[in-house]
Amino acid sequence: MSQRPPAVAGQFYPGSAKQCRADANKYLTIGSSTTERQGAGAPVAGIVPHAGWVYSGAVAAEVIGAIGKNPDIETFVVFGAVHRVRGGRASVDAEGTWITPLGEIAIDEELARTVVGASPLLIVDAQSHQLEHSIEVQVPFIQCVRPTARLLPILVPPVENAAETGRVVAEQVRSLGRNAVFLGSTDLTHYGPRYFFTPKGAGADGLKWAQAVNDQRMIDLCLKLAAKEVVPEANANHNACGSGAVAATLAAAQACGATEGRLLRHTSSAEVLRERLGPMTDSVGYAGIVFAPSGT
Repeated sequence: MSQRPPAVAGQFYPGSAKQCRADANKYLTIGSSTTERQGAGAPVAGIVPHAGWVYSGAVAAEVIGAIGKNPDIETFVVFGAVHRVRGGRASVDAEGTWITPLGEIAIDEELARTVVGASPLLIVDAQSHQLEHSIEVQVPFIQCVRPTARLLPILVPPVENAAETGRVVAEQVRSLGRNAVFLGSTDLTHYGPRYFFTPKGAGADGLKWAQAVNDQRMIDLCLKLAAKEVVPEANANHNACGSGAVAATLAAAQACGATEGRLLRHTSSAEVLRERLGPMTDSVGYAGIVFAPSGT
């Protein structure tokens, strides 16, 4: 049986089991109180960021905690952003387990085989996942909220048919009668000299624009479940590094009955680090969004 070892434990999140669990539960507790105040129901999908936990862990945990309230979840389908190995089709890790400091999580092998067999948009490609962090950083949160759940990791490139990929996966989830939820992993605008993106100048005004205007363009599309508009928007305005994952998630959410999105939290690395480091010249945006049918 194949095992994927952690690639970024000790870097993006703690490498020891004790500290990993403590930090994961800390962020889940922070998110739980906020979500309860906003009256979250039972979402079927969500958008999560994938930076180091010190930057975006609270945002990701809030979404996963809200989704994980459903005790019947069998599988978390996680659509990941592609930072390293990019091709034209979605890459599925289809067998074995993933390992984090909290132990193993099994891949939903039956669902993996079914989605790959259903469409040429998806291929089995475990190698593409080996060094990619966009899915891995979500897994300890999943292990904390639903320890018996399985994982289906799918890297989705920012291509025109990304939304169709999500629809296909959701259809196969339904065909198997699987109780599954969906996560899409993306950060938002990467702004500043470090990222060679400063259309509004390098400084406070530019960072404010990146979060309040450029991020918001992408958030608004997500809230409207505008799956087919996400990739062109990101290509034009550089406001999502995982637009393929977002498009797939929105389409899957719609296929599972979601009719509305709810923004739980929107922040940035500059905002998170301001108290510790003072004003920043570079920043990355993070949003946590959940999707549910009307009335939940």
